[in-house]
Amino acid sequence: MVFTPIERDKVLLPCITLVGMAGAGKSTLGGLLAARLDWGQLDTDRYMESYYGLTLQGIMDSYGLDDFLRIEEELVSGLNLTRTVISTGGSVIYGDRAVARLKELGPVVLLDIDEPTFIKRVGSGENRGLAIGPGKTMVDLYNERLPLYRKAADLTVRTDRLTPEACVERILNHIDIQ
Repeated sequence: MVFTPIERDKVLLPCITLVGMAGAGKSTLGGLLAARLDWGQLDTDRYMESYYGLTLQGIMDSYGLDDFLRIEEELVSGLNLTRTVISTGGSVIYGDRAVARLKELGPVVLLDIDEPTFIKRVGSGENRGLAIGPGKTMVDLYNERLPLYRKAADLTVRTDRLTPEACVERILNHIDIQ
């Protein structure tokens, strides 16, 4: 069988990228938003796991924090997508090339939660493949990442104050997808 490439749409629709802390609802809202738009969805954590054949924790254990972050940045910065909701891993924000690529693909939405909600939902983060440096607490991680998320975001939605459906409505009402 011969492969015949199919031409892409002349006007490519953008992607919508969801960023935020672990526990902010990126995977949940990503699925709801993709279904509502009838778009694809890519969870970059699952992409990393499938690429390496390991869980996130397995990648972290095998390669260490610095290489984990390098791997994530390399995979995300190489994405070539259209009309896709991208749910990112929380640590994607450390990769300048990855963030730049996500912004090229379309708007970036910060799913924001307050610190107590983050701690309640994630706990110690044990066995989550959480990219946290040695000696840092979960509060340190929250305070380190939040300004980076805010800097990258085109829109911020508080997922600890709204239902998932209301969050999807807010995103759709504030982002022009034509």
